[in-house]
This record gives sequence, structure tokens and C-alpha cells, in this order.
Amino acid sequence: MRKIETVEESPELTLPVSERDHIQGPATAKLTLVEYGDYQCPYCGAAYPVVKRLQKTLGNQLRFVFRNFPLTQAHPYALVAAEAVEAAGLFEKFWPMHDVVYENQARLSPESLAVWAHQLGLDDDKLEMALARPEIAKRIKEDRFSGIRSGVNGTPTFFINGRRHDAPLDYASLLVALEQTLDK
Repeated sequence: MRKIETVEESPELTLPVSERDHIQGPATAKLTLVEYGDYQCPYCGAAYPVVKRLQKTLGNQLRFVFRNFPLTQAHPYALVAAEAVEAAGLFEKFWPMHDVVYENQARLSPESLAVWAHQLGLDDDKLEMALARPEIAKRIKEDRFSGIRSGVNGTPTFFINGRRHDAPLDYASLLVALEQTLDK
């Protein structure tokens, strides 16, 4: 008889947050919210304003980390978007590019990514050179594999202080989970 494997109820984050990550908020924050996301995923698009609101509400108590988990089978532009945002990150423009992609997700295309990068001050030559750098693909692969090892199988998936959040992803539910973690 074949043994059925079960997944732990609240898996742990296998790759701890470090300098390699894209982080908003202070390192001294008592709460760390890690998102594994896909730039073309409509659920990630819906979670984007929720995260922004949580950041505003919790201020310096929260640091937010974004990791790439492009679902390329379902979203044909997810990988190219992740690459463009990571390339912008090489010029200290990760968060502005991340935000513009989510804020304009309905218009996401390879052409729009180039326009948005240009609006952020990145010229075509710089962006093309950055996209060709091997660390872009390496980071996206590392993010994806760390997500898989942490039990991520869809997007968005959130971890609060290293534990997967399996409750609803609306503002109130996430805020309660964060506040309960803060109280521990």
C-alpha cells in the first residue's frame, strides 16, 4: 500500500529573510510578512492594496518581503514581469517597479513593462543589459524553490514571522493574524 504524505498544517518558511531579499520596513520590526507572489495573478493583484494598507496601519512594527513565484503555466507574462522588476532592482528601483506593475496589472504586457521602466528612469539599453545578467534568473529560481520547500503551491502565499498564513487574505483577517502574532 502506498503511503499518503500529508503537508504540515502551517509550514515554516525554509529560507529565512536576509539581505538577499527585497524588504520594506525596519529590520527591528516585530512582524515580518513574506509574500510569494506572481505579478499576473489576479489574487496577488487583490492582495497588493491589502499589504499597502497593513503597512500603513502597522508602520514600523511591520517589515514586508516580496519573493517571486511566477505561475508560468497560468500566467504567460508572470516570468517576464518578475524579470523586469528584478532588473529594475539592480538600479534601486525594485519597489517602484513592483508597485507600478501591480497598480497597472490589467495592462500587463512585455511592451508595458518597457514603458513603465522608462517612466521610472530606466532606459532601454540599461534594462536590456540588466535582464541579461544571470543573477536575475538565479534570484527568481531561488525564490521559487524556497517557496516550494516552504509548501507554497499557489499565489499569493503569506508567511507571518516564518509561519504560513492559511486563513483568508483580506485586510481584517491578515491584521488579526499579525496582531495575534505581535501579542505572543
